[in-house]
Amino acid sequence: MRIKQYFRKFIALLVFLFVGNIWAQNPDMTAKENVYVDETGLMRWGHNDEEVKGFGVNYSVPFAYGFRSAKKLGIDLKEAIDKDVYHFSRLGFDLYRIHVWDTEISDEKGNLLENEHLESFDYLLQQLKDRGINFVITPIAYWGNGWPEPDEDTPGFSNKYGKAGSLTDPDAIKAQENYLAQFLNHVNPYTRVAYKDEPNIIAFEVSNEPHHRGEPEEVTDFIQKMVDAMRSTGAKKPIFYNVSHSINLTEAYFDAGIQGGTFQWYPTGLGFQKELEGNLLPNVDEYNIPFDDVITKNKAAKLVYEFDAADVNKSYIYPAMARSFREAGIQTATHFAYDPTYLAHGNTEYNTHYMNLGYTPQKALALMIAGEVFHQVPVNSDFGTYPKNREFQDFEVSYEDDLAALNSEEKFIYTNSNSLQPKYGDDLKLIAGYGNSNLVKYEGQGAYFLDKLKDGVWRLEVMPDAILVDNPFGSNSLEKTVTVINWNEWEMSLDLPGLANDFSVETLNEGNDFQAEVSENTFKIQPGTYLLKDSGLEFDKASADLKNFSLEEFSAPESTVERTYVIHEPVKEISSASELEISAEIVSNEKIEKAEAWLQNGNIYESIELKNKKAYTYSAEVPEKLLAHGFLQYRIIVTTDAGDFTFPGNLKGNPGDWDFHAAEEYKVRVVRQGTPLVLFNALEDDDYVVGEWLPTLNLVPTHNSGEAEYQVNVEELFRKDIENPEATPVYDYSFKYNFNRKTEGRRAEFSGKEKLVVKARALNEKGTKLQVALLMKNGAAFGKILHLNPETREYEIKLEDLQPVKTVTLPRPYPTFLPYYFKHNNSEDFNIEEVESLQFSIGPGLSEEEHLKKHGVGIIRVLLK
Repeated sequence: MRIKQYFRKFIALLVFLFVGNIWAQNPDMTAKENVYVDETGLMRWGHNDEEVKGFGVNYSVPFAYGFRSAKKLGIDLKEAIDKDVYHFSRLGFDLYRIHVWDTEISDEKGNLLENEHLESFDYLLQQLKDRGINFVITPIAYWGNGWPEPDEDTPGFSNKYGKAGSLTDPDAIKAQENYLAQFLNHVNPYTRVAYKDEPNIIAFEVSNEPHHRGEPEEVTDFIQKMVDAMRSTGAKKPIFYNVSHSINLTEAYFDAGIQGGTFQWYPTGLGFQKELEGNLLPNVDEYNIPFDDVITKNKAAKLVYEFDAADVNKSYIYPAMARSFREAGIQTATHFAYDPTYLAHGNTEYNTHYMNLGYTPQKALALMIAGEVFHQVPVNSDFGTYPKNREFQDFEVSYEDDLAALNSEEKFIYTNSNSLQPKYGDDLKLIAGYGNSNLVKYEGQGAYFLDKLKDGVWRLEVMPDAILVDNPFGSNSLEKTVTVINWNEWEMSLDLPGLANDFSVETLNEGNDFQAEVSENTFKIQPGTYLLKDSGLEFDKASADLKNFSLEEFSAPESTVERTYVIHEPVKEISSASELEISAEIVSNEKIEKAEAWLQNGNIYESIELKNKKAYTYSAEVPEKLLAHGFLQYRIIVTTDAGDFTFPGNLKGNPGDWDFHAAEEYKVRVVRQGTPLVLFNALEDDDYVVGEWLPTLNLVPTHNSGEAEYQVNVEELFRKDIENPEATPVYDYSFKYNFNRKTEGRRAEFSGKEKLVVKARALNEKGTKLQVALLMKNGAAFGKILHLNPETREYEIKLEDLQPVKTVTLPRPYPTFLPYYFKHNNSEDFNIEEVESLQFSIGPGLSEEEHLKKHGVGIIRVLLK
């Protein structure tokens, strides 16, 4: 017996010495200690005092709709989690956040329920931890579990009391105290560590967006009880509270003993139901916190629990948001929300957001760059205002090119084709991109990654193509596909430092039997993971150090193209002196033999073949004879092995068939040169007007056939914001319309125009004032105040009379304390060729007495003549 004891002690000593030797050689392996907040309000790691930095996503698969949908679709939840978490690691994320659906894992008294939701959550945390990803956990969500479906009857206290009741009802408060203590004490069966002691948990946020409405003393008392319940477990981690709502109570929040405040940012609003148009970089120019002095006084830290540029499918904006966060002193941020790959085809979880590496590759790469911003840009930096801050350190963003990029000596990451001159040298370790660059030429429509393993050896990972086929931000369903995935072979050319032209390509991922042949650094490739190696060079695969993923790892959605798709939006209007190219994206599950456009203008008919210019793009010039004054009408016919398919409508057959019955056509107005440009037509464009929703907004027909009036009745120009009741009043109601889509075919004619013509009137049988302004791409606005009469008439504004006016940030952002106006330092003169939006404002020019009265305007159209 004594021999066995000595033997065990001897083995333990060997293990201790072995582990100690590893730690000595690898100081980064030092065990994490709890995060603390220092005297300057910065979170720091307890084991090395380094500033905490983190960036990642929200992801809700263990709960609510994500969980139910996986069950409905027969998805293996753990396998789905494994695949998505790999993508988090591939994108460089090192932070995860979630508001836990307490309503699914608690009962009415706050007892923690050990059920399949909690078990799945524990599994997710273990997978994240294995990838080196840290967490910010919000134990209480207060939400029902339904969205976007109806709520279920769940057992939790939130279901019984609701959010408002949970903040005030004594029994609800006791339930929350009980729940928080049990939640923090819960031991994850996968990690065998209680949440309160989990090294990868940076901080806890008590609850998600509580929206307090009580007196300061009551609010402080409530939060203190929550904090005390959490501290009763022995938890030492920082405790944060949401301070971006009801900001008049900020002092009360910090009086409760919290260590930091949490923030959100939705700079483009929420729920527009379609993609927002125009330059949105002015919307993310700064993240101004008007009560920052309170945070500083309390030596508190700041983190962002949710952010997104909602209803935006472009890739240029996220790094600019990250820049503004860092300028505001924010240490960590998590995007809302990453779509589970099994739901991303329909974007059903949160239809105003859309994010997934497989399905939105350019946006995912933009998040990857934003993560680099958080790790490279110091807090409280200052890069000036837009457009000066488009370039900062090694980063740049471009609205015109829909491009975000990190271009440093070690990393070259980009979201779109570009001609940037890489700064690389021998230190270049990572390339991640989409499209073509000076280092990679690739026509596919998926992301790719190149990791340097050693001189002459790189790991290549290629994702399949993602093709957007429908509006991702509208009314969605699992039966509706908004993006398809297509596995294809594309040519790739590489110009990598230290890689010779005669390198070999070896498949790595399981099940990949593709054979690539290299000719002068160019080769065909399909989705998968590959080893690129100089000819004759030896490489031990076991020596590959990729930090948080393995050499052979690969995950991607399977191909979902089950029919032929044509993605095409016709130009609205051109002049008869213009040229016109018809261009469409065409993808099919069958081989495409031919694509044609059958055209008609009056009595002139012709068909033209659309040539495959690149990837999925087919295009051709329209013959001049079909561009006479009139209407150009056409259909696109795609011929595959399965026959002809006509678009719009995706009807089998073509218009030459005797039984062809589709009436849908694409249509372009061809007007005479010199015809006034219509910038806004209420009958056609009201659905794209951006502004705060009011119940008094209306579209009504006028007495003229084919004409409508967009009516805006404003009962109060200033309404107190319940989230910011002490805000300085701004007596203004503004709305805007971006006309890029409408005027695309006639942009070349802008330079010859001299005046705006506004057909409008004042409502309510009394005159009023309306400021009409043109917004340039740089965010500067130039306008003039019109005195509208109750009678409809045309008002003319000479372009030379336009003066600089305030630019209103539209859509209005969340949180609502952010500035109403975009304050810029643009000194450029008005340039008609740079305009892209109309801004209408009720408020400028009104007296203080008039500010308090009702105002209404009716706008029929705006012309440029």
